[in-house]
Amino acid sequence: MHPVERSACAKVILCGEHAVVYGRPAIALPLPSLRAVARVEPATGGLTINAPDIGRTVRLCDAAADDPLAQIVRLTLAHLNKAAPDAMITIRSAIPLGANLGSGAAVSVAIARALAAYVGAELSAAACSALAFEVEKRYHGTPSGVDNTVIAYEQPVWFVRGCPPEVLSDITAIAADLPLVIADTGRATPTHIPVGDVRKGWERDRARFETLFDAIAEQVLRAREALQQRDWRALGKAMSANHALLQQLDVSCPELDTLCQAALAAGALGAKMSGGGRGGVMLALARDADHVASLSAALRAAGATRIYQA
Repeated sequence: MHPVERSACAKVILCGEHAVVYGRPAIALPLPSLRAVARVEPATGGLTINAPDIGRTVRLCDAAADDPLAQIVRLTLAHLNKAAPDAMITIRSAIPLGANLGSGAAVSVAIARALAAYVGAELSAAACSALAFEVEKRYHGTPSGVDNTVIAYEQPVWFVRGCPPEVLSDITAIAADLPLVIADTGRATPTHIPVGDVRKGWERDRARFETLFDAIAEQVLRAREALQQRDWRALGKAMSANHALLQQLDVSCPELDTLCQAALAAGALGAKMSGGGRGGVMLALARDADHVASLSAALRAAGATRIYQA
């Protein structure tokens, strides 16, 4: 059998994180330039998964049931009704861990795609998303399903938990032109921690949290309308308002707030954290393509460890 490679992209949540777990909508965008790549090639002695970026090698026959790398392999083989081949799966990723860019879901989708192709099968985007979602439950406890969905489809997605994802084909080209700067705080917090803390807060005071979730949903609706109209100023206002609401949920942190403030001081139209929070990345909306460079420089000066562009 010949070696096979498949990949999957990173993602950002443009608006709606956390509230999406409670039935409100979210908009997520793919980051096609930032990817995880899985390579499957013939080997002997069973199936082995090698992840040199994190210094891990896992033999499928020895792996624990909850090992995420082994889990996506087992789920994929079971879905395809295939036996494990004698093969080596090598996974490499340019997506930083703990940055809220969907690294875990991207690795799962890349492995599922590559393994399916290696055994002569194909997986639909829906199947890849469903398989990765099962692994996401291990990473995040009560994931919304946003990460695996936008990564598997690799298009902008309107997501409401419990409903089929809506691929936003009408804004795919618009989103590709969005002058979005992504800055990493360099602080990593496992997503399940802020997600769990929001759950505890919601259980203590459901009325307050439901009101905040409704307010976030309103900003998501405004963001979608702004995207459709290419109204960057309206989009920026929705992003900043969304961040203020996430601060009230206590899922931001000083590093994220500092970068958001620096972005606005440098002329950004809007700024917000993206993803689980308490670290990871924030988004800043530049005025136009010419503004991206100076905005990026301002974010680096304010402490960003890495800068990406959508």
